[in-house]
Amino acid sequence: IQDFTLREGAALYGLLAEGDSDIVLKLDRDGLVVHASAGIERLGISLADMLIAPHLADLADPDQAQALRSFIEVVMRGGSAAGWFEFAARGADGATGWFTLQLRPLKAGDGTIDGAIGIMRSIAERRELEERLFAATLTDPLTGLANRRAFRTMLRHLSVHRPGGALALFDIGHLHSLWLCHGASAGDSIVAAFANLLRGLLHKDHILARVGDERFGVLMPQETPPAAEALAHEIVGELKRATRLAGSAAIDLRASVGIAGIEESADESLRRAEFALVHARARGRGQIERGDILMDQRRRA
Repeated sequence: IQDFTLREGAALYGLLAEGDSDIVLKLDRDGLVVHASAGIERLGISLADMLIAPHLADLADPDQAQALRSFIEVVMRGGSAAGWFEFAARGADGATGWFTLQLRPLKAGDGTIDGAIGIMRSIAERRELEERLFAATLTDPLTGLANRRAFRTMLRHLSVHRPGGALALFDIGHLHSLWLCHGASAGDSIVAAFANLLRGLLHKDHILARVGDERFGVLMPQETPPAAEALAHEIVGELKRATRLAGSAAIDLRASVGIAGIEESADESLRRAEFALVHARARGRGQIERGDILMDQRRRA
């Protein structure tokens, strides 16, 4: 069994970077597998123990073996076999899984094709990875909550399709000073504790997100701003009674809250909630303000 030459390695790099679960293959001119990465053992193949290399099509489900042979032949002729070829293969455990294959021909010094190099990738694992990557773009890694990007996306959706609910912003406010006093780990514990408290006190249809280091957003599609304010008072009251330990020092958790109605403009809704939060923080920790009331006061002044 041969290893990759520099020329073959360069072709592989041009094809695609190898993933942890990908199966990297080298085929000879006849389509026999003469080298493969360790992932091929999941299909019950151990090239080191085989006297005769298997044809790649032998790995496919019998109903699809001929189609895979035809795909390989096109590649070996230097024809256009662009994209990924999908086929089913039976694993070492007997279960059938779907794979995608991409091959690139290898040319000898005289320009003739003497083999191919390629990558097999499990479709199920690829989809799982895509789902994890998608979730990571919308999730706060510390709390597991939706992040700011997801929060704004959901707010825009509600503004268009279900205006009339309420939006609340909770701000711990003194988290950075706690980080300085007790360390980053203690600060992370405080954030996680606050997230868990909010989870326990919010209703099932409320949407909770971490939208900043020390700020959380809550979308309440079914609540009016007065109802959201009443719930915020309940949460702030629970927060005042709750303590979390960092070393030997008890930490008093209190949050400021800004509330606004969800209007047809997501930006305006968020602006009013942030405006209310600024006023709440100006009054001191543990205060609650509503954007609609503040705007009315402003207009009357």
